[in-house]
Amino acid sequence: MIEKPLTSEDVEFVTTLHGDERTSFVVLMQPRGDQADVLLRAIDDVAIGELKEAAREIGEPEGKDARQSAELALEVSLAALRKAGSEAVGQVLEDHPLDKLKSVVDEAEADEVIVLTAPHYVEEFFHRDWASRARHKVGVPVLKLFAHSE
Repeated sequence: MIEKPLTSEDVEFVTTLHGDERTSFVVLMQPRGDQADVLLRAIDDVAIGELKEAAREIGEPEGKDARQSAELALEVSLAALRKAGSEAVGQVLEDHPLDKLKSVVDEAEADEVIVLTAPHYVEEFFHRDWASRARHKVGVPVLKLFAHSE
């Protein structure tokens, strides 16, 4: 599960986690929307000292307006994973992301879930971040990784 396009560092990291073992990915892109509260994102930005980012939160597209950029981010990420030699398919999430994640894990008989996200300190503190919530739902190990900045 990702929230933004994978950087080259992200791709290298996730494709080498298991050494030379061949990996395949089902990437679920979580667009910005109702699940990610603007206030919480702004607090996270302030917590890590990115005051300019906190001020920009208000101008970011949300909900249905974020779908087009999420689709582009997904395509870029899938292409990068394939270029690195992995099989990769994916989709943009609509509603109930954790329910969809659970069904994808079951259908793909996944060995693990990787949640690649920016730090969300407030949500993590209260265990409301995607990785913490997924651990109680999917039935396989959930690895939380912090995405690299561009």
